[in-house]
Amino acid sequence: MSSDNRQTPRRRPWVVGISGASGTGYASAVIRGLLDAGEDVDLIVSRAARLTLRDETGIAFRPSQWREDLGAWIGRDLAGVCMWAIDDMAAGPSSGSYRTRGMIVVPASTASVAGIALGVSKDLLQRSADVTLKERRPLVLVVRETPLRRSTLLQLADLAGEGAVVLPASPGFYAGGETAQDLIDFVAGKVLDVVGVDHDLFRRWDGTIAHNFPA
Repeated sequence: MSSDNRQTPRRRPWVVGISGASGTGYASAVIRGLLDAGEDVDLIVSRAARLTLRDETGIAFRPSQWREDLGAWIGRDLAGVCMWAIDDMAAGPSSGSYRTRGMIVVPASTASVAGIALGVSKDLLQRSADVTLKERRPLVLVVRETPLRRSTLLQLADLAGEGAVVLPASPGFYAGGETAQDLIDFVAGKVLDVVGVDHDLFRRWDGTIAHNFPA
């Protein structure tokens, strides 16, 4: 644990868990949105996510140099960010007495969904999600894999029944997105909407059709 992970009386972060599913761009957009809104972030990155991040971005995300690597990836000041090791089961977010605003798992692999649904707590990401549920705090699962097996659908239904928000990485095209980043930002914006964090990541629907049709 880094010394800057100690919780101060006023610090109440969002826990962001990044699992090994493809779609690390969604995670970076969510983290940027939280930081831009002045929110604090506690970050948990699984081993599989580090491999995916390197494959998708070329960033190694070394635990010993996480600030340098995260800064290169996110492109934001990291004053409000703390990093917890995936195998640190004594970390702050592993306990309900550690105050957080809630947790976002983005992207959420089917393996992480299964572990959270079954209460396995095999690593800090799963344990933190388990704590979030038991403490009745917001938990958002940004599921990216497709198609989904019946077992995963049942696990997601169970988690939704416990109060989790299942938010598939399904971008809306009505917002006028022209690039892949626009579509990523749409999903990130929906995540922030769900947890009540202000943002300007996409154009909101106002009832106006973007293209005129012939009469």
